[in-house]
Amino acid sequence: MGIVVKLDQMLVLRKVKSRDLAAHVGITEANLSLLKSGKVKGVRFETLAAICEYLQCQPGDLLEWVPGAEDGAAP
Repeated sequence: MGIVVKLDQMLVLRKVKSRDLAAHVGITEANLSLLKSGKVKGVRFETLAAICEYLQCQPGDLLEWVPGAEDGAAP
């Protein structure tokens, strides 16, 4: 499908630790890690909204469509 997850870059940009984001969003660090690596098939809008709220960003800052790319984390 070509959706690339850029959550790792946003965490670095915002100087936020994964465990802090996971605690705020209400998901496990393991599930957040799966999301960051792009190994999930979907994400709830509620979860995406909570991530965007905490990181003060837009969904498009976290997800990008790259033609021909495999699903997953940004290279």
